[in-house]
Amino acid sequence: MLDHVSIGVADIAAARRFYDAALRPLGYECLSAGEGSLGYGRDAPALWISAVERPVPSDAGSGLHFCFTAPSRQSVDEFHRAALGAGGRDNGRPGLRTGYAPDYYAAFVVDPDGYRIEAYCGQQA
Repeated sequence: MLDHVSIGVADIAAARRFYDAALRPLGYECLSAGEGSLGYGRDAPALWISAVERPVPSDAGSGLHFCFTAPSRQSVDEFHRAALGAGGRDNGRPGLRTGYAPDYYAAFVVDPDGYRIEAYCGQQA
């Protein structure tokens, strides 16, 4: 359904440190880097990050979050660990969320700009 998503950040260097670390365990990397923008994905950028004057204010009550598919439960664990080590905040440790689905394994973090990020694996791998 979606081709890509774009978000604005206050500090592009901090965002790069965070997303390089957090997305690497999931198999995503920075495929495009300009002076004020970054594009992450596998084959083509699907997440665009831009330095902007007025990023959307963080609002945990908004329901807004971004979920990335993970190849394995181990990669979800590594995502969480890497994200916290790169300036993210914990928003839900790795584990099963059987209220979502029997095999729904996920972890949740908040990036340096307040965006809520999830990594999810729906298999036992």
